Amino acid sequence: MISRPLAASLAAFAALAGTLPSTATAQAYPQKSVRFVVPFPPGGATDGLARLIGERLTAQWTHPVVIDNRPGAGGNIAAELVAKAPADGHTIFIVGLSHAANISLYAKLGYHPIRDFAPITQAVAIDTFLVVHPSVPVRSVKELITLAKAKPGSLNFASGGNGSSPHMAMELFKDLAKIDLVHVPYKGTQSVIGMLAGETALLFENLISVGGHVKTGRLRALAVGSAKRSPAMPDLPTVAEAGVPGYEMVLWFGIVAPAKTPAPIVSTLHTQIAGILKSPDMQSRLAVQGATPIGNTPAQFESFIKAEMVKWERVIKSAGLKVD
Repeated sequence: MISRPLAASLAAFAALAGTLPSTATAQAYPQKSVRFVVPFPPGGATDGLARLIGERLTAQWTHPVVIDNRPGAGGNIAAELVAKAPADGHTIFIVGLSHAANISLYAKLGYHPIRDFAPITQAVAIDTFLVVHPSVPVRSVKELITLAKAKPGSLNFASGGNGSSPHMAMELFKDLAKIDLVHVPYKGTQSVIGMLAGETALLFENLISVGGHVKTGRLRALAVGSAKRSPAMPDLPTVAEAGVPGYEMVLWFGIVAPAKTPAPIVSTLHTQIAGILKSPDMQSRLAVQGATPIGNTPAQFESFIKAEMVKWERVIKSAGLKVD
């Protein structure tokens, strides 16, 4: 029979030993190149942010971060790929608003946005701007709403695809303003090209995609979707100020990994990515793009995603949206 002191010692040793593999895993991480999956094509805001973060992680590690663009199905192709990837920290995924909206928008998904992923951090919040083509005879949000109500269904809006952030931004606008607009989905940033060509009348997009075109007069900005005015365009009113009370829409991006990724690795990734986001160099780069760094904890990011799921479920149900 094992004595009580010996049993207690063995139990303590077993508990200590149980922590060693995880600690060793974190210390050795990464053991090879890290795949950073991006659910949209190269050239857009999602891809650009992933590359900025990836470059700085590569500089800290002995192994590179490799960007893997997997566009299609509103981000679902990439999400399903990551959900099924090995949970060893060598696959990470940049997600945005569509990650929270798609569960309500699509009839069937091959993954769950919470259960199948380990949140790492919300990376940034980005102001989104309501812009119109110069041919549209409006110069304010109120004039736009008046025109839309006078001619229901005559104005169309562009987005980067079903369930994309620009799509959801406009659906929220339609819901609160009580107007009828026609959705024209494009593939990623092709939506801006369509706008410039006059194929569509209006669009919600970030400063990276439309700021230069607003400055040259090729697009006209009516308002910013955030709760506060944008430092990049301080004279531009918010949508709420301009006539749609309660409207608040900010694009966001965050980083997740496959579910069951070891907690020490998640902690390491969080610490390093949050540190990158808070560095003066990164903050200045993001400010130019109308982005605010966040770097919150995994638990805070998970709570944020859950709140976004509830918000967009209401909007999607109200609009009667569904993608088969």
